[in-house]
Amino acid sequence: MEEFITIGKIINTHGIKGELKIYPLTDDLKRFKKLKNVYIDGKLKKVIGCKLQSNRVILKIEGIDSIEAAVLYKEKCIQVEREDAVELKEGNYFVSDIIGCSVFDDNGTFYGKIADVISTPNNDVYWIKEGKQLLIPALEGIVLNIDIEKSNVIIKPVSTWMSE
Repeated sequence: MEEFITIGKIINTHGIKGELKIYPLTDDLKRFKKLKNVYIDGKLKKVIGCKLQSNRVILKIEGIDSIEAAVLYKEKCIQVEREDAVELKEGNYFVSDIIGCSVFDDNGTFYGKIADVISTPNNDVYWIKEGKQLLIPALEGIVLNIDIEKSNVIIKPVSTWMSE
């Protein structure tokens, strides 16, 4: 398991005083209000301000005091230590824990490793990019078991749900 959890991506600057516009990668925007520290490029940074917009977050980070300094952080990820991450409900997982998991069906057929998780309004979709690409809807009837410790995801055989 990863030591750090990515909670957002810096998509732009905001204003001229070094604020950063964040695209949140978490379900709860309010969690940003509680942040005291974050990691950017593996370096600890102190959060000194936070504003919430409808679907974005504006963070003020100590030491980033101009638009010129802020632009250097564009496209970088905002991370927190795993122990500072929000507690998940039973059956929910961090995307960073799902990526890299090996996918097998309940007959033992290996499909590949999850390379990405696509978030859609209805459900997440696990994307296997290697070999024959496969998109797996993260639905209860298709995903049978997720074992983060073993880095395995068990699904129903593809032939049974692809034809439905």
